Amino acid sequence: MESAAWPAEFVARMTGWLGEASDAFLTALARRDVGVRLNPLRGELEQLRARLPWNVAPVPWCPEGLWLQEEEAPVGTHPYHTAGVYYIQDPTAMAAGVLLDPQPGEWVLDLAAAPGGKATHLAARMENQGVLIANEVNRRRTSVLAMNLERLGVTHAMIFNETPERLAARWSGLFDAVLVDAPCSGEGTFCRDSAAVRDWSLATVQGNAHRQRGIMEQAALLVRPGGRLLYGTCTFAPEEDEGVIAAFLDTHADFELAPLPALPGLQGGHPEWIGAPEAVRGVGRFWPHTGPGHGHFYALLRRRGEPGDNLPERWRGTAIPGRILQLYRPVLRETLTFEPPEAGLYLDENDDIYVTPLDPKLWAGLHVLRPGWWIASQRHGKVTPNHALAMALHPEDAQEVCDLAVADPLVEQFLRGSFWEDDGPAGFVLVTVDGFPLGWAKRGDGRLRSRYPLHLRR
Repeated sequence: MESAAWPAEFVARMTGWLGEASDAFLTALARRDVGVRLNPLRGELEQLRARLPWNVAPVPWCPEGLWLQEEEAPVGTHPYHTAGVYYIQDPTAMAAGVLLDPQPGEWVLDLAAAPGGKATHLAARMENQGVLIANEVNRRRTSVLAMNLERLGVTHAMIFNETPERLAARWSGLFDAVLVDAPCSGEGTFCRDSAAVRDWSLATVQGNAHRQRGIMEQAALLVRPGGRLLYGTCTFAPEEDEGVIAAFLDTHADFELAPLPALPGLQGGHPEWIGAPEAVRGVGRFWPHTGPGHGHFYALLRRRGEPGDNLPERWRGTAIPGRILQLYRPVLRETLTFEPPEAGLYLDENDDIYVTPLDPKLWAGLHVLRPGWWIASQRHGKVTPNHALAMALHPEDAQEVCDLAVADPLVEQFLRGSFWEDDGPAGFVLVTVDGFPLGWAKRGDGRLRSRYPLHLRR
């Protein structure tokens, strides 16, 4: 979408603030930059990059990030996308995982996680260790969040559909790191989101700022002493950016603005735009005219104090009846090359079997959509491995593997749910493309039948 179609008041505001740089800003904001963030859960970054068939350049502030140099590259339909080798993401959005810097073993909360770009980045940086809570208040958006976490092989995440208020009331001071990717006026998405353009007004900006302040009130309660809180938006409106952080610091003496690393392209804040305190100049903003991407705002806050030693450990118990275990063990032992996981096993009301990282007592009564890594289901006295189990495996983890070359027509047959002739031993087979997982097939009667989930089929 060209800048001529954008709200005149938005253009006037940005022109007044940016001065001579405004033309470059408006031109760049209309540019359609496409980024892909490699998934280190699938292998070494250099090896993954070498597999991509497109001309790419590195994103300067994100080691996993690449910026496509080709127009119309089919990144969303390529089998490597299906196999979770990468996530399509705006380059400036990739900075969230870099700035929050989650560590393996930490307890991390993404408070507004859909569609999953930042959550999957956090998960990869945590190396599937610790606890990741991916929460989304909008129920309709949680299915896409679940699919993306599943596609990228995330095993230590739980998906919640809760309000920040209910989480804060239940989990006060529980998390090492909290991400608030705040709902905003979306000025950075104008080139691809006509709704953001249509809905923009100063009243909308002010309304978002009010809502963001409320979200931050609840987010602060969830951070443990010594923990981090990263606030981000994809808008340039200072009312939603510097203004929200200034108001937060004014009412939260137990938090301080942490210095941001000197990432390429990251510039300081502009408190003078709204008469905010000079201290909020320590926030950061990526601009579309100074690097790849459409722009993001970030503020990193740290809760004062020292972390205690009262953080619960990852749950190692078992909440599954013995009769289900007796069905579960032999099927997965025939399918996997390692002993099926039992620590953290949880059976939900639908007879689906998960590995959950969090003691069920801590989330009883909350709206949980995925209580962990979905590894199997029990139906009519039979246990079958789940698609999410397959997507977290490497070829050496499965007893039987059918590895297809990326150009093999069988890849499309598999993704359509079809079958082909195969005389191997009967049982579940991990289907991979160039060694990356695509899902399960079932071999029998001389055929290999795709078990690719119906809702994902092409």
